[in-house]
Amino acid sequence: MINADEVAELCYERFRQLPRRGKPEPGREWSLLAAVLRITRRPNSDSVEMEVISLGTGTKCIGKAAMSAAGLCDPLSVDEFLCRYLIQELHRAVSSRYSSLFRPADRRGKWRLQPGVSFLLFTSHTPCGDTSIIPMTDSQSQPCPPVTSVSSCGETDGGRNLKRKVEEPETDPFESRTKSPDRVVSVPASASELKPGDSTDSRQSDAELVGDVHRTGAKCVPGGPADLLLPGAGYHSAGVLRVKPGRGEPTLSLSCSDKLARWGVLGFQGALLSHYLEEALYFDTVVVGKCPYSQEVMHRALVMRCSHVSELPAGFSVCSPLLLQSSLEFQFSQNQTELQHQGGQGRISPCGAAISWCNVADQPLDVTANGYKHGVTKKVLGTPKARSLLCKLELFHSFLSLVAATDPSALPDSLRSGELHTYWDHKRASQSYQRAWQQLRLQAFPLWPCSDRNLLLFR
Repeated sequence: MINADEVAELCYERFRQLPRRGKPEPGREWSLLAAVLRITRRPNSDSVEMEVISLGTGTKCIGKAAMSAAGLCDPLSVDEFLCRYLIQELHRAVSSRYSSLFRPADRRGKWRLQPGVSFLLFTSHTPCGDTSIIPMTDSQSQPCPPVTSVSSCGETDGGRNLKRKVEEPETDPFESRTKSPDRVVSVPASASELKPGDSTDSRQSDAELVGDVHRTGAKCVPGGPADLLLPGAGYHSAGVLRVKPGRGEPTLSLSCSDKLARWGVLGFQGALLSHYLEEALYFDTVVVGKCPYSQEVMHRALVMRCSHVSELPAGFSVCSPLLLQSSLEFQFSQNQTELQHQGGQGRISPCGAAISWCNVADQPLDVTANGYKHGVTKKVLGTPKARSLLCKLELFHSFLSLVAATDPSALPDSLRSGELHTYWDHKRASQSYQRAWQQLRLQAFPLWPCSDRNLLLFR
């Protein structure tokens, strides 16, 4: 049985053990935290072993103009800082050393998880995008002044410009609540749980009980339904794909809600590691820290949007994770930062650095700012000294070292072509993954933007 508070405390403790570099300044800077836990269930036992295997913090996303065609500077995501751990374990497996994570599968060159092993995703805040369009229950919960008309947006100033407030990440504080058909009542956040298959049709929906919703800064993708920007609950369009807001410029990154929904079908291992895996890797459980939260909205955004997808190739399925919320809040959440803020500290702002930690033997910690190593000067930008360990180029090179370490007789069939040179070549050669992605795009996300091939041709 997974206890949400135990999960949160493990993640927060792992963060506290990290060096000070890259962490927010107490009382002045805030950040978000995400982590992946490895869950091991022993045979004939109800107990589970939980281990934090990767962790990251950050608030900012690299804008389109800053993206690198050489794979040097990229927006980071949970799957990227987890990728290093998976590559390490596959290295051990192909080198005939024991891997506690993987065991040989039936097909040549393929591997699968050891029995009883699964993965859990923890995030200190509801993911940006669709899961953050949460019904409000009272005026004190609102992240910005009440919207009285469409034209008033961007003109009201409740101590801060409304337009700016709407576009910043959804980290404004209010107590977690759940609704009953009769009234609104506060409950401990850890009591929130919705298991796969649970129905919400038999009760009144959250949206029917409130007159407004929390705003998300993520923007609707071009070519699809747009936000109506109506007063109250009609401000946003729910269930649509969104891109993360940049700091003054557009980004190419889909919202965290959309990525999680996609991983629920394709897995978080990505196209490259799918060469080696017989089955996709999914998050069996998603735990959210104390923050604005709606169980119904989480289920709609992460599960229901892809629940109808079918005709997937072998090794892929539609995953419905267990959704939990913890009652423990991240010490550097925006809410806690506002509570700790003292006069003379200056304005509260998001932390400019991002921390990535992974349970690997070589260089487990990576601290970045604006997509490059934290503290580097302009003079070394574009050189290996400035590269993050998690940029696409570094991860691709790590993957190529895995391929080189694999005995030729044990190489997966999809990697036996002599025409594989670039990052793009290797991604496209992962045919099962690409077929699954084609079905997901066709049936659920036809407006998902295509990656710019010019950004994927490095080697």
